[in-house]
This record gives sequence, structure tokens and C-alpha cells, in this order.
Amino acid sequence: MNRNYFGTDGVRGAYGGPVINERFAARLGLAAGEWAAARAGGAGRAVIGRDPRSSGASLAVAVAAGLQAAGWRVEDLGMVPTPAVARAAQARGAFGVVVTASHNPAGDNGIKFFTRDGLKLEDEEEATIEALLRDEVPAEAVRWAETAGDAGADYVAATAVLLPTHALAGWRIALDTANGATVATSAAVLERLGATLLRVGDEPRGGNINDGVGSEHPEQMAALVRAQGARLGVAHDGDGDRGIFCDETGAVLDGDEVLAVLARHALARGTLGAKTLVTTVQSNLGLDAAVGAAGGRVERTPVGDRHVAARMRSLGATLGGESSGHLICADVATTGDGLVAALRVIEVILETGQPLSELRRQVTLFPQCTGSLRVAERRALVECATLKAEIAAVEREFGAEGRVLVRYSGTEPKLRFLVEGPELVRVKVALARLQAAAAVDLPRA
Repeated sequence: MNRNYFGTDGVRGAYGGPVINERFAARLGLAAGEWAAARAGGAGRAVIGRDPRSSGASLAVAVAAGLQAAGWRVEDLGMVPTPAVARAAQARGAFGVVVTASHNPAGDNGIKFFTRDGLKLEDEEEATIEALLRDEVPAEAVRWAETAGDAGADYVAATAVLLPTHALAGWRIALDTANGATVATSAAVLERLGATLLRVGDEPRGGNINDGVGSEHPEQMAALVRAQGARLGVAHDGDGDRGIFCDETGAVLDGDEVLAVLARHALARGTLGAKTLVTTVQSNLGLDAAVGAAGGRVERTPVGDRHVAARMRSLGATLGGESSGHLICADVATTGDGLVAALRVIEVILETGQPLSELRRQVTLFPQCTGSLRVAERRALVECATLKAEIAAVEREFGAEGRVLVRYSGTEPKLRFLVEGPELVRVKVALARLQAAAAVDLPRA
């Protein structure tokens, strides 16, 4: 279903651009509020959280204005991680909104929604909201609710009980919170459990979110682990729905390695729902082999953790995620949660007595390379003759031993490439060929 504004994860773009600005945010809030009211049989309570970007507060006020115009009573949750907003929406029976651009640079921002069940919206629901958009700009928000409660504290309390009291006594953990929304919550949980933290990315100033830190830049976290002898490293993105890890040697794990560790452990305990790990088309074929060898299977969806979550619900699966670090533990959370993922990884270390460097050996990933090309126009790929021919050529050469995935990003003006094959050199060469072919067909931004 075609959508003009919503991408893989909400609406996202450069602040001050044609979409991410206060005027559009108010219009989107009104349209989303009308859709949610019709779905729920009337407007009620709505909650809005945000990450610490400089543009977040004014965009949140604009969205609130639209929601209020649609009849909703709006509560300001302040700066909290995205999973805390999902939890608040579910716990309070509220329509949830997060103003964030996740792992994107500070100059970007975005808006995403959660239903009263704490679930992200489906494509059809987002398309319906877009159809309700009109030029009317609601008046400025009258006021925020006086008693919004402390969603951050609620989230910390609910998450800290996932491990026994003092389970992390004696542990040193490198924690990178990306100068983002998790700066207080993740530290509070890990310290409550007894860990000593080595901090990086813990000084949010609005303009430094994800700037050389966080899940997109785990180098400082890994260096801290090596220098200080930590048990592991944990890095979040700006809104906290991702978790990237490094082992005690400072080696950063691929997200698929983490999924394999958690899935195989759950299979051994008999707790992997439907004996199925749900992931996306981005995940490595080595994941299928690792999970299959332990008696489970892998189910794939389109890119986006909301697609993963939807398939998990339909199958009764309890674990899913993306290689990018979005991990969903459905017995605990309704959406991707980097902190919950960290606690589950730590739980495996505690129960097996094995360090993460040993656990990650449970999966052998096929050689894989990814890349991107910034484009000025999203021309249909079937119309890109040079690229189409090169994809077919690579697929013929690799046969059943590899695969090619080319798609547009859902959040940025980029064409993304993934190539998997039997040998790294051949994979790198194939990726370069595809990028060169795409440059012939598509105007560069």
C-alpha cells in the first residue's frame, strides 16, 4: 500500500524540511488523533515522549495540538526511551506518540505512533492516517496534563526485575547511551542490579545525539571494554529501541549473532514460542543454520521491527528482531527494546557460565557486505535497466550459495544493498558492481 510520508518506522526526515516541521506535525497529530478516536470508539488519553533532540519539544507541542483538536487529553512523558512510551501506552490504555529519529543524526527528527496495546501501526493504518491529512493547522496546544506520572521510573521498575537482585554484583559493563533518551533509564537498571558502569554518550545536549557514539558508532564502547576489563559492552541508539553488544574482548557482535545466542538458549530451555525466531530479509543465512541445528526455524519478514512484531503475534513467537539491533522479547515488551535485549544476553551468560566470546561461536555467518547510495529520486527498481541486469548477473553467479537484496531505505533517501555469498572477496566485488550499476540509473542526491 502506497504511503507518501510514513516509512519503515514512522515519519522521519530533516527538521525544518517539507515534512518534519511544526505545521506538518500538528496536521499529522490531528489526522492520527481522528483515526485513533474512530478505532477506539472515541478519543481518550494520549501520551507523548521524545528523545533529547533540540527540535523535539516544539514538535511534541505541535503533535499535541493536533491530538487535542481531535479530542484527546494529552500527557507529556518528557524525555524517555521509545519502549517506555510503548509500555506507558499499554499500561494506561493510551494512544502513544514518540518524537524521535532513532539512530539518525541530530538534524533529523520524526514521529511514530503506538496503539493502546503498545503496538506500532500497520501499513494500512498509516495509509488511512495519510488519507485524513488536510491543510487545516490546529491551534497551539492548550496545555499538557498536570499529572503525567513518571513513565521513565515505571519502565525502570518493570525492567529491573528481569534479573535477580544483585545479579550483576562485581560486573563491569561499558554502557553507551548515544547522548539520547536512555541516558538515565539504562544506567538506573544496570546499577540497581549491582553493575559498575563505564559510561560513554551520557551527556545529551540536543545537538550531539548519535554523534560519534551509540549503536551506529560502537568503537568507544568497545575500547572501554578492552581498556577497563569489562564483561561486555552495550550501546543504544538515540531512542533506545536498539542494542548493539561487544564481548569481553571488545569485539562487536553482529545483530544476527545475538539473535542466534538468544534463540538457541530459548530452544534449550523450551521457551522459544512456536520454536521460531522471526527476523527480516536482511538477516544472514547463517542464522537459519544455527537455529535449525538447535531444533528451531527462522521466519523472515520485510525490513522493520513492526513487521517482525506483527509476524511474531500471528505465529505465537516470543523472540524476533533485526540484524540492526532491534530485538523484541514478546514476553516482556511489545516493541524493540535495547535494554531488555541486554538483560536477556546477560541472562544467557549467567545461566551458561560462558562469556559472550564463546556464546557467539554458536553461529557462523556467511560472508555478507552491505552498502548504500544516496539518491535524489526513488525510481522504481524495475525501471532501472542497468541495475536490474547486474542483479540478475550476480544472482546467476552465486546461485544457491548467495543472495542479493536491493531496496530503498524507509527512513532516508538511500538505496540500500546487501550481498551474501560463499567468499568475502566475491561478495565485495559484487557489491561494488551493483553500486556502480545503480549510479548509472539513478540521479545522486
